[in-house]
Amino acid sequence: MEAATATAQLESFNPATGELVGVVPITAAEDVQGIVEEVAQVQPFWAQLTLSDRARYLERAAQVVIDESDEIRDLLVREQGKPRNEAFSMELLPTIDALRWIGRAGMEILADEKIPMPQLFLKTKSSAFTYEPLGVIGVISPWNYPWSIPFGEVALALMAGNGVVLKPASLTPLIGERISRVFERAGLPEGIVRVIHGPGTGQALVASSSEKVFFTGSVETGRGVAEECARHLKGHVLELGGKDAMIVLPDANVEHAIAGALWGGFANAGQTCSGIERVYVMREVAERFIAGVVRGAERLRIGDPLSWNTEIGPMVSQEQFDQVNELVDDAVAAGATLRCGGPVPSPAGLEAGAFYAPSVLTGVTHEMRIMREEIFGPVLPIIVVDSEDEAVTLANDSNFGLGASVWTSDRRKGERFAREIEAGMVWINDHMFSHGACQCSWGGVKESGLGRTHSKFGLYECVNIKLRVWEPSRIRDAWWHPYDETLGKALRQTATILYGRPSIRAGALRDGIGPLLKVGARLLRK
Repeated sequence: MEAATATAQLESFNPATGELVGVVPITAAEDVQGIVEEVAQVQPFWAQLTLSDRARYLERAAQVVIDESDEIRDLLVREQGKPRNEAFSMELLPTIDALRWIGRAGMEILADEKIPMPQLFLKTKSSAFTYEPLGVIGVISPWNYPWSIPFGEVALALMAGNGVVLKPASLTPLIGERISRVFERAGLPEGIVRVIHGPGTGQALVASSSEKVFFTGSVETGRGVAEECARHLKGHVLELGGKDAMIVLPDANVEHAIAGALWGGFANAGQTCSGIERVYVMREVAERFIAGVVRGAERLRIGDPLSWNTEIGPMVSQEQFDQVNELVDDAVAAGATLRCGGPVPSPAGLEAGAFYAPSVLTGVTHEMRIMREEIFGPVLPIIVVDSEDEAVTLANDSNFGLGASVWTSDRRKGERFAREIEAGMVWINDHMFSHGACQCSWGGVKESGLGRTHSKFGLYECVNIKLRVWEPSRIRDAWWHPYDETLGKALRQTATILYGRPSIRAGALRDGIGPLLKVGARLLRK
């Protein structure tokens, strides 16, 4: 799907038709540091703008996306392969909303924050947290959501006053270029967002003088990013994929759960980090649930992603298709039953595409690869369980911990499950939608990554949190020199008076009044 030509260009191809969508120039790895330095020269000017000014630029960017949404949507379809409706609902609309939220909420979240000083002996001081930009932030983004994932991270970094160097996935370079163009058209300073392409540039960005790296990708590559960042004492946020579990309890609205499983498992042809990849359904409703999921999967329409009626587009590449096919074949060979789906012939005119029909597997066990490894394709393996404890135990039996969902009519029970499941996000009677709501945090535990994007925590990832304290210099601190026994007694009795149990406070005040008065007199001396 990509190739470097003799003129050092990266070619991007339509995964459905094989047609060339466009080309971008390859960035030499040795040039990346220079690009970071160029962004660093622009960044101080951007950082001097007020939070409200930065917010206005982000809202302008949202309007640019709205104005150009049809064109951007179809570029997403042609370069990545997701259906038109998903390109808008799962990529463009969340971005438009995120730009507005980041701008408006960011003005409050990143404003100086006064810190209460309730301690009696600190009453003369006033303190605040201040949030300062880091400088230049590197964003290394994936191909499965090539617009919404990097765009949100770039916007967070910009709102915090940083410059950005973006390395889009090599399968979707044109979308990365379009992100940069949106901010240019919104009037942001030229050069505050730069885009790099090609082999070795991601590694060079991590090793550069960028102050922090946001990386979305595989566990193996993410470990390498973390190791390199550690060598440079550089911050990093890692989103490394998932193996999201869905638990269906007997009191769930089964039809709602079936619809949720179909969307959560098959949207974007299953090529979603937080897509449903494991289902645990209680035996009481298993037959009805499985039958409904199979019927629904068979009805999903496969075809040209540019068609408004298409629900399942092509896999992004032949390599991704082969990986999914291998995992399903391995499960079937180990005893699983493929209830529907699998490889299908490409529709007419789309012979270059690799299409995999939505698949449902039953009879799987936790020892199978398909229950341990990321599938990243339209496949739902389902296990029938006999108890709630079994469901939670199996859901937690994974190296991943990005998201999970629980389906029940009992809110209290759902919230109990949410506490017990080891994941960065747990949805009750829904799945993964919150990536489209920027006020919600995004990130996982275990091998699903470190840190958070989106929400106030995503903004905090983009700043240096500095403590600022004001002391008016009218009196000295009680613990300053000179040291003597009087000071020691005063400190000891003060601790008892302020923090001791009520029955001993009066005695401490009586015994300490003398040393306290003497120390107080010292503090008032000029």
